[in-house]
Parts: sequence; structure tokens; C-alpha cells
Amino acid sequence: MSAIGEAERKTQRRVAKLFVDELGYEHLGYLTDADNRNIIEGQLEHFLFAYQGYGDREDGEDLIRRTVAEVVKVAGNTGVSLYDRNRDVYALLRYGAKVKADVGEQTETVWLIDWKNPEKNRFAIAEEVTVKAADAKASTKRPDIVLYVNGIALGVLELKRSTVSVSEGIRQNLDNQKKEFIQPFFATIQYVMAGNDTEGLRYGAIQTPEKYYLTWKEAGPGDNPLDKTLRQLCGKARFLELIHDFIVFDAGIKKLSRHNQYFGVRAAQDHVRRREGGVLWHTQGSGKSLTMVWLAKWIRENVQDSRVLIITDRTELDEQIEKVFKGVAETIHRTKSGADLIAALNAATPWLLCSLIHKFGGKEDGASVGDIKGFVEELKKSLPKGFQPKGDLFVFVDECHRTQSGDLHEAMKAILPGAVFIGFTGTPLLKTDKKKSIEIFGRYIHTYKFDEAVKDGVVLDLRYEARDIDQSITSQAKIDKWFEAKTKGLTPLAKAQLKARWGTMQKVLSGQPRLQKIVADILFDMETRDRLKSGRGNAMLVAGSIYEACKLYDLFAKTSLAGKCAIVTSYAPS
Repeated sequence: MSAIGEAERKTQRRVAKLFVDELGYEHLGYLTDADNRNIIEGQLEHFLFAYQGYGDREDGEDLIRRTVAEVVKVAGNTGVSLYDRNRDVYALLRYGAKVKADVGEQTETVWLIDWKNPEKNRFAIAEEVTVKAADAKASTKRPDIVLYVNGIALGVLELKRSTVSVSEGIRQNLDNQKKEFIQPFFATIQYVMAGNDTEGLRYGAIQTPEKYYLTWKEAGPGDNPLDKTLRQLCGKARFLELIHDFIVFDAGIKKLSRHNQYFGVRAAQDHVRRREGGVLWHTQGSGKSLTMVWLAKWIRENVQDSRVLIITDRTELDEQIEKVFKGVAETIHRTKSGADLIAALNAATPWLLCSLIHKFGGKEDGASVGDIKGFVEELKKSLPKGFQPKGDLFVFVDECHRTQSGDLHEAMKAILPGAVFIGFTGTPLLKTDKKKSIEIFGRYIHTYKFDEAVKDGVVLDLRYEARDIDQSITSQAKIDKWFEAKTKGLTPLAKAQLKARWGTMQKVLSGQPRLQKIVADILFDMETRDRLKSGRGNAMLVAGSIYEACKLYDLFAKTSLAGKCAIVTSYAPS
């Protein structure tokens, strides 16, 4: 036995012991000799017979047999894609299997997992689970550890020794999901994991590309990052909760929750139970839209007669919210006017609505951002006599820092006196904004700040580099250096074709006006800095005024960056 193999086996044995001794999983042994499948039918039958009580019924055996057959059929449907198969299996897990004990009998919902009582399920692990490849010419695969709940494989874990990158385990998982290997096995898998003792654990869903695998961050005991995260993610109650409440199938991509989304939703759930509003501040790029989805779905399932209204102040946000919810198969009503919103609130359905502020008061996209006064006026005009909103309303205000005059909140409170208001923002708040937010919406529910997201690799850092742009004519040496960088590796013909552009560049570099100098300096970086030259980076230039921004835009439009620049502004003409 090689020393390398023994090092990985040592980690595997310790992890298996953690699952059994600390997390209470049953150990099914080393399944190296058989051609294993993702459903251990005998264990699923035992769960339904003993734990769910179907064994006490006269028709119990028939119902159990038909239920298991349905799960096996859906999981084994190779006529559809892995994504579709996995989504269909998830539907059976999440909402139960709809089966009949016999022809002519009524359809019943048979639960494959007891979601409310985690300890009443049968949790187990197996090591070295041998699975035969789909292609006879391909080699057999053997995931290190497979997690089973009631005989259904819900997680796979690849382990590496401390000196081998976790990326190797991730790639191994991705290879295993290829058609020629053991793709059918992943039809039931909810969590795909890889880890080692130095980097810890990374996780994703089926078909998650390597760069999108996630890391979990949570305070807790223990120094070993792998063991610590496994305790946090794979504890019985947490593992089932993550599967039940924090998975979405979003328009062809299966997505799992980041730690900030999970803890943000959990904190918001506590506020909802107390009927208390607040502000959820998660930095831009950290998945705020999906946080809304998971919170809205939880409210729908856990608060009787609940309805959710999402208010935005920009067309692109309104469209994004609609797209996200439709992508996860939730019907959302996008209101067209104040009268439409009031009519929808006055009816019992739909349960999910979104409303765009600046469409109201007769204004469209050309209006100033967040036309709150027009929005409120339009709503009040549309109120019928004896208006009484239906259902238990929860109002999500997106980018709430931009709607903090108080007018919106007061008007909506008057129209919807029993509603709970939750503000969402991803923008760092100024002191005045912060004070106003807390006054209007209540205290912070949960925060995930920019520096945390940068540390977690969720967003890229912003770096500022002070630049001194020469006011005098730029040296010929710099012009020559630019041209050499630009023409490196080109043929003589290509260099000749570039002469005209070089002449323009020489003119810009030699120009007197300061804005031309700034443009030239940026163009120089675009051609000489690896990150920008390769096309993998973007540049942001902050202008001193709207006028200056427009002048810079015109100058860039005369260079090779024409069509690749844009002005981003919150300027509202008055």
C-alpha cells in the first residue's frame, strides 16, 4: 500500500468515525464489491414500514412497494437530462410521492423523509461505494463517502490528503457526473462535496462548475476546517433543513445556499415569527435575489394566508425579481399601475406580487428614480371604498436605502396597517442612510458586508491606485513603448495596418488637455497590464462631474474602446 493512499485513507477513516460517533450516522461498511445504486430499496422500505407506520395498514405493503417503484423509476429515467431527473427526484423528496395502494384507490402522499422530525429518519454512510460506469469501456468509479437518508443517496464526499488541493476532489466529482461514467448515480444527490484537512470543505450541486463551489463560514468548536464544516453542514437537522429550505432549480441551474443567505433567512424567519420588520444588508453580488426567494417560500409555507409584495424602484430590478421567481417555478404578478396593485391586494390571489415605484403617478422609465410621491398618490386614488387588503402581508422593499424619505413607509403602513416590512439593501449605508433605515424599517436583521464577501471570494475587491497625469507633453519613449506593446507578436503587415491607429494614439498622448491625458493613460494600461489586456478585468473611472463624465465618454468613443464604455450615474436632472 502506498504512503499516499494511506494518508487519504487515514483522513477517510477519521471522517467516517466523525459521522458515526458525533453525528449519529449508521455505518454501512465498505461497499466495494457490489454494483451499487443510488437507492437502497430495502432501507427505504424499512423506513416506510417501521418509521412511517405503513406496516400497520392492511394495504401497507402494496403502498410501500408502489412508492419505492415510483422513486426508482423517476431516479432511473435516463430519457431526460441529469438536471431534470434530479429536479424530479427532489420534488418527490420535498413534496412526497403521490401513489395509490391499488387501482381504484385514492391517491395518497407518501413522505420519503420525515422533515419535521430529523431523528426519525435513518441516516447512514458508506465508504468506497463502487458504481459501474455507464460506458462498458469506462472505468468503475468509487466515491469515498456517500451519505444516505432512508436508503436514498443524498450526498457524496471526495477526500484528499492535506497536500493535494480540494480542486482535485471537485474535478473528480465532475468527471463522475459525465455520461460515460456514473451520471445516473447523481440523480438523487443533493450535495456534492470535496475536502481536505488544510483547505477544509467545498460544496456544490450537480453540474456546478468548479469555480462556483462554495465554502461555509460559521463559528464553532474545533481546529480542523474539514471536520468543523462537516459537523455544521451534515448534522441531521441542518442537513435536512438545507435540502428542504435552501435549494432551488433556477432555469436550468441547480443552486445551493451560501452561508450568508442561510443565516440571513434564518434571522429573518425569527423576525417574521415575532412580526417584526428590519433591514437585511447583504453586499452587492452576494445573492440577494435568491435570499428573497428562500424567505418568501418559507413565509408562504409557514405563515397562514401569507402574501408577499416586493417593491423596487428600477425597471431592471423589477424585471430581475420577476425573472428569478419565474426561474424557480413561482408565479409572480407584476403590477402595471396603482389600480392594478390595489385590485390585486383586494383579492385573495395571487400570493406573490412585485411593484415598480416609478411606473406610478403617470410616469414611466424616464422618471426620476424612486418616484415615491407619485407612487403614493396613485395608490391613494385607486383605493375603493372600504378597501381591506386580503391575507397576511409581508412587504419586501428592495434597495431600501433609496426609499427612505419615510413617505413610502407611512403611506404603505396606512394602506396595509397589518403588514410586516423588511428592507433589503446591498449598498454600504452612509450614516444618515443608516439612521433613517433603522428608524423606518427597524434594526438590522442580518449583515454581510463587502469585506466579508471579498474574504470569502464572493466578490472581487475594489482597489484604488492614485495616479498623477502629466500636464506636459508625454515623452516619445512612452509612445514607442505603447506601440511596441500593442504590436508585439504581429506580422509586418499587421503592424502596417496599425500605423493609422498608432498615429491617433500619438496625437492623444501628445495632447495638452488633461482629460485627453487621462484617456491616454487608461488606454496605455489597457494594452500593457495583463488583467486588462487579457479581457478578464474591467476598469472604472470616477469623474468629477456629469459634464466631465460625458466629455470622457466622447473621448473614449474615438479610441479602440468605442462601444465598450458606458456612463453609470444616479444623476437626476432638475
